[in-house]
Amino acid sequence: MKNRNRYLPFETLSKKAEKRITIPDKLYFRISEVSKLTGLEPYVLRYWESEFKSVKPIRTKSRHRLYRRKDLHIIFAIKRLLYEEQYTIAGAKKRLEEIIREERKEAHNPEMVDLKKVLLDMIEELKSLRKSLT
Repeated sequence: MKNRNRYLPFETLSKKAEKRITIPDKLYFRISEVSKLTGLEPYVLRYWESEFKSVKPIRTKSRHRLYRRKDLHIIFAIKRLLYEEQYTIAGAKKRLEEIIREERKEAHNPEMVDLKKVLLDMIEELKSLRKSLT
């Protein structure tokens, strides 16, 4: 069961992580807000920013970091890969790059995205059914 989750698309990884937390409807988040939402210390976020190229917060004139929703999705995915899936930093980098590449490929084929979404929804529904039966 654990191995199957390793090959879920990025969208699914971030959605699973976000189910536990509601992201406020804002465009930008300061590092302290991201820290509270993710449960990670600011130094961890700054370290991940240096390690993962896909986490790129905007800098203000006063050099403060402003994270976008996209950055939050990626941070939740990284957190899941590192803490729940037990990847190393190097492994998480590779897996995140693979996931992003897969999503870019799928973006060029909208039919596949729709089918994949339907299948992922069905899987989640089946899992909840199984959970309620046991």
